[in-house]
Amino acid sequence: MRVAIALEQCWHPIPGGTATAALGCVEALGRLAAPPEMVGVSAWHRNPPQEPFAPGIAVEAVRLPRAGLYWGWHRMRRPSVERAAGPVDAIHATGMAVPPPTAPLAVTVNDLAFLRHPDCFTPRGLRFFARSLELTRTDADLVVCPSQHTADDCIGAGIDSDRVRLVPYWTDDRLAPPDEADGVRRRYGLADRFVLWVGTAEPRKNLAGLLEAWQMLGRTAEELVLVGPEGWKSSRGGGLASLRPLRPNGRGKSSRGGGLALPGQSVRRLGFVAEADKRALMRAAAAVCYPSLTEGFGLPVLEAMVQETPVVTSASGATAEVAGPAGMLVDPARPREIADALAGLLDYPDDAARLGRQGRERALAEFTWQRTAEGLFDVYQELVG
Repeated sequence: MRVAIALEQCWHPIPGGTATAALGCVEALGRLAAPPEMVGVSAWHRNPPQEPFAPGIAVEAVRLPRAGLYWGWHRMRRPSVERAAGPVDAIHATGMAVPPPTAPLAVTVNDLAFLRHPDCFTPRGLRFFARSLELTRTDADLVVCPSQHTADDCIGAGIDSDRVRLVPYWTDDRLAPPDEADGVRRRYGLADRFVLWVGTAEPRKNLAGLLEAWQMLGRTAEELVLVGPEGWKSSRGGGLASLRPLRPNGRGKSSRGGGLALPGQSVRRLGFVAEADKRALMRAAAAVCYPSLTEGFGLPVLEAMVQETPVVTSASGATAEVAGPAGMLVDPARPREIADALAGLLDYPDDAARLGRQGRERALAEFTWQRTAEGLFDVYQELVG
């Protein structure tokens, strides 16, 4: 069985969770005792994507730039993936760019947030996602969803339920050693105790609500630390544009100037960090807060759970599915709820540690590479008959 896997999102200016999840799927499939033969498909690029977004499989390029490839796929329904990849038994679109179904086609729909919160997207993005959904309805043989929340949204958007398959994501289960956690905290000059947020800064991630909640807390001993790149409309994310990214200097300390001063407290923005640093920061944090308005899965929640760090996240969307009883679930539209949940974790460290242990146990039991790989392999087998 030879499967073409669309991986162009790895070259996007902000690859984000979509690329991370797609590469995780490729890695999981590769761990099987008898994996399918996989070939990636992308637009034409002079260079490979930057780490950590380099695919672990060979990628064949269609001789078109990204804009031309996406326009061709969505408007002309060409070129075929076989033009780059050669003959294949199945095609897997791992993002919302949908190639023509020149072989049995599976499309992963990570979320339909653009229908729930259209004001959080650019007009161009709305047009792209609407066309993608239309093509998924008409051309996909199977639709892969990482959560029941997204599956329900797909069915509500007119995709036949008998074509929808639930395949949750996974993440690296390595626990960062304590010395790495302490080391990364010192290198960035962070407070002994801090709350961490990780993601691409865009309105849907609700940074405005988190910053308001943090201001309500009035903490002087702890910090709120933001990790991740700026996304679209990031200036609407609650003042993120005024936060200069903070980088560790060569002496192992960081300038304290990269923060936004709030009454009696501080917010620190680190920008994009390496995967090892992100894992260590999650391990070092007193809590991870991810109060997104809606998510199709929410990888940062799972990543924090793996690091045995307690999580505050949204009761709406898929993050509640991921966190389950191991998370503190809040209404993302109510900053007071976010603040109270964080206060509970910061003020009662024994309870926070217990919740963190429960989170890791849940992550290791429910969200494994085997579950992801076997679910996708079953999808591919169903496609090829």
